Amino acid sequence: MWSRRDFLVTSGASLGLAACARTNPTQPAAVEILDPAAETLIGQGAQLETLAEGFTWAEGPTWDRTRDCLYFTDVPENQAFRWSPEAGLEVFLDPSGAAPENIAGLREPGANGLWYGADDQLYVCNHGTRSIERLNLDDLSRVTLIDRFEAQRFNSPNDLVVARDGRIYFTDPPYGLEGLDASPLKELAWNGVYCLEPDGQCYRLTDAMSFPNGVALSPDETLLYVAQSDPDAPILRRFALQDGRVSGSGDVIFDGTAYLAAGDPGLPDGMAVTLSGHVLMTGPGGVFLLAPDGRALARIRTGSATANCAFGGDGHDLYITAQDRLLRIRLAVRGLQWS
Repeated sequence: MWSRRDFLVTSGASLGLAACARTNPTQPAAVEILDPAAETLIGQGAQLETLAEGFTWAEGPTWDRTRDCLYFTDVPENQAFRWSPEAGLEVFLDPSGAAPENIAGLREPGANGLWYGADDQLYVCNHGTRSIERLNLDDLSRVTLIDRFEAQRFNSPNDLVVARDGRIYFTDPPYGLEGLDASPLKELAWNGVYCLEPDGQCYRLTDAMSFPNGVALSPDETLLYVAQSDPDAPILRRFALQDGRVSGSGDVIFDGTAYLAAGDPGLPDGMAVTLSGHVLMTGPGGVFLLAPDGRALARIRTGSATANCAFGGDGHDLYITAQDRLLRIRLAVRGLQWS
């Protein structure tokens, strides 16, 4: 049976975590300019660095603007890591998701998407516990915010974004479950996109996407972007938002079919948004720089399937989780959180 990670991973075994402690020399970034408008956004002399390697499937990067460090996950290995320029790589959570005694029936038991909140808390999509959590960064205690919709357990919450008003938008594909949609643990008949209100109410925004994955908001928070990691429909959909609800079925603004057909590994997945409203979206061949309307302007070629990305540092550094590696590239554009 096809699974996202099986499809995305084209070669290479885990290199061992001992390799993660070193920083590789910089190498020229394979930046493919698709539109002249990208040249001022990428900037001159962009270099791609390998900061750490040896993971099984690196995911969920988010930058802690208080502690100047990056958090990210290795979902199958049930671990989360912290990386900083000063300390390098450190294990942050082990386990990151389900306790080892509670992983029966799970193919990816760890935490997946992370979001550093304006309240200095870490918001976690926990595959293993099939929940959205809030983690206190001072003592690492966790609070489960939600784990069910209409009394049925979520599949495996995958990615999330926290709006300025406290609403949490998140996706819920079945990637954490053995057998995916065929898993006997699957209680919901769909793979959905949801909005969790600050008062605890939860609304299903759509159930019409086969494998909803990465999720992001436009700078004015009137648009919701949702990536679909389906090799039969590798798309990015954009929804109009009003009061935490979507109107209509949304518009497909990017289709990666042609890139996939060319043999480039990867599917639409995690995203980061710039102050100017441009979207950095992982997809076939690496990370696409998209105009707000979805037009592809450039692609950062990583050489492997690529799961997610997030801005960090002073807001110009893009951190990329690419299969077994953590990468970084400095861009001329700046991340939305640095407004």
